[in-house]
Amino acid sequence: MTDNTDNQFTNPNILPTGTPQGQSTLQNPEGVAEETTHFGYQTVKKSEKQAKVAEVFSSVARKYDVMNDLMSFGIHRLWKRYAISLTGVRSGQRVLDIAGGTGDLAKVFSREVGRSGRVVLSDINEAMLEVGRTRLINAGCNNVDFVLANAETLEPFADNSFDLVTISFGLRNVTDKDKALLAMHRVLKPGGRLLVLEFSKPVFEPLSKAYDLYSFTALPLMGKLVANDAESYQYLAESIRMHPDQQTLKAMMENAGFVNCDYHNLTGGIVAVHRGFKAHS
Repeated sequence: MTDNTDNQFTNPNILPTGTPQGQSTLQNPEGVAEETTHFGYQTVKKSEKQAKVAEVFSSVARKYDVMNDLMSFGIHRLWKRYAISLTGVRSGQRVLDIAGGTGDLAKVFSREVGRSGRVVLSDINEAMLEVGRTRLINAGCNNVDFVLANAETLEPFADNSFDLVTISFGLRNVTDKDKALLAMHRVLKPGGRLLVLEFSKPVFEPLSKAYDLYSFTALPLMGKLVANDAESYQYLAESIRMHPDQQTLKAMMENAGFVNCDYHNLTGGIVAVHRGFKAHS
C-alpha cells in the first residue's frame, strides 16, 4: 500500500493511543467501596473491566475472523446479513458502527451509502480497529473513517450526527450498557435507527443445554488450537451468559429513550437483533 493511498484514509478525528476517550479513573475516598461488575463469571472493579476486555481483544484480534467462522460454523455471516437487512441503510446516509472490529458491517455500509454517504468504524480496542482499517483500505472503501472511541460516551461525536448506529457482538463487553445506550441515542438524528446484534438466550431448553456444553468445552479448545488462547475464549463464552436476555435488553433500550423497539430471535435465540428508533423532535 503506497503512502498516497493510505493518506486517503487519514482521519483527523482518530483519537490518540492510550487511555480511550471517556474512560475515567474512579476516585474512591478511603473506606468507600468501589462499584463492581462482571467480567465473564468473575466479579471485578468497574474501573478494571475495560482493561481486561482490552486484553482479550488485543489477544484475539488477528485470529478474530477465523475464530468467528469456526465457532459459528460460518453462520455469523448469515446473522450479520439479516441484521443489515433490518437497518434500512441507503445512499447518502451517515452510519456509525460501534465496536466494529474487523469491519464486516462497515464494509457493506460503505457500499450502500455510496459516495455521498459516510461510515465511521469505531472501536475501543486499537488492535481490533487496526485490523478493520487495514481490511477496509485493502477493499477500497474510501468513504470510511476509523475512530478509537468508548461506547459509553462516544465523545468524539456530536449530538444528532448519524442516521444509523449499529453495534454487532460488542454490547456484552461494555461495562455500563445503560450509559452506552444513552450515548447511542444522543448521537442519532431524530428518526434515526439503532440496531444491536448480540448473543442472547436460547428459547428452547434442550438447545440451551446443548449450547452451554458446546460453549464451555469446544470454544476454549478451539481458542487454544487456533489462537493459542483458551482463556480469552472462555471469557467470551462466560460473557454471553452474563448478557441481558431479549426482553431485558429491549426494556433497557426503551429506558434510554428509544421508541418502537423490537427484537428478532435468530437460530432459536442464540442470537437476537434488537431495533429501536430515536423519536422525531
